[in-house]
Amino acid sequence: MILTVTLNTALDVTYAVPALVPHSSHRVGEISERPGGKGLNVARVLSALGHETVVTGFVGGSTGAVLRELLAGPSAAAVAAAGPAIGAGPYAEAGAGAGAGADPSAEAGAGPAAIAPPPRDALVTVAGNTRRTLAVVDRSTGDTTQFNEPGPQVSAGEWAAFLRTYGDLLTGADAVALCGSLPPGVHVGAYAELIRLARTAEVPVLLDTSGEPLRRGIAARPDLVKPNADELAQLTGAREPLRAARDARRRGAHSVIASLGADGMLAVTPDGVWRASPPAAVQGNPTGAGDSAVAGLLSGLVEGLSWPDRLTRAVALSTATVLAPAAGEFDGPAYAGLLPRVGVERLAPAA
Repeated sequence: MILTVTLNTALDVTYAVPALVPHSSHRVGEISERPGGKGLNVARVLSALGHETVVTGFVGGSTGAVLRELLAGPSAAAVAAAGPAIGAGPYAEAGAGAGAGADPSAEAGAGPAAIAPPPRDALVTVAGNTRRTLAVVDRSTGDTTQFNEPGPQVSAGEWAAFLRTYGDLLTGADAVALCGSLPPGVHVGAYAELIRLARTAEVPVLLDTSGEPLRRGIAARPDLVKPNADELAQLTGAREPLRAARDARRRGAHSVIASLGADGMLAVTPDGVWRASPPAAVQGNPTGAGDSAVAGLLSGLVEGLSWPDRLTRAVALSTATVLAPAAGEFDGPAYAGLLPRVGVERLAPAA
């Protein structure tokens, strides 16, 4: 079982408009609602890949009730991942999926996503109302504008209840992902505390956050961190990704996987340094692409894949997510077609 933690869950609302024009009214052509927050997005992609997944964190109020109802329904990620028969997508061709990092079941009609159950709900109820996020997709440019509400205030008693739930869940976990921002009331060293508990339980832990929670979390020595280039620069003061990633490792992270947007990913690990790149840039909604990369890295870790194969999966999933309509989903045929086309280059031996 893979456990994902989303302390600041959200109801993700996506609007699609023909063109986003400031200071004007818009007719919304498409509306979607999804259970959101980075860890929930990760969990939905993991479920679509066929992994047993449990989600925990905080949820509350009427918005939280809608989120839980959507989470318990048919997996949108699974439906998107199943897609039409492989070969119909823009990147698919006969034999796609047979390259490095390929999923053996990703053959026509055999995708695990078609029957994947939703993640199991182990969220902790709070008195406050779960936040909403609004993504506005401009169809004319492919750009997305994001609006994020603050989360609910979390009390000391609610944090203590969460810690009890988290400790119980760690006993059955093969890996854990700690994802996203902290809601009001949760102390800035919360992720460092959760990393130490995971390490005591001997459960591999991935951290995906930013700012001061990232700085304190890295000092607790997580197995993986997945910042983007800007988050790395904020943490280390270095703008060059390789230098910044190596600095982050010296601060305590066992392995650093840096998201480079359309340029792919950079991995600095004890086993070596790699750069993974998609075959071409794609247009679409990038919301959740980094979360799909986390799902690829975690599933590869649990399955014992090599670093090149983990990175291949992560980059293919991330790119296929840009082509999907909402965060927590990925285009299944595109993913299968991308797997053999992701380029992985070894830049240095063991770090």
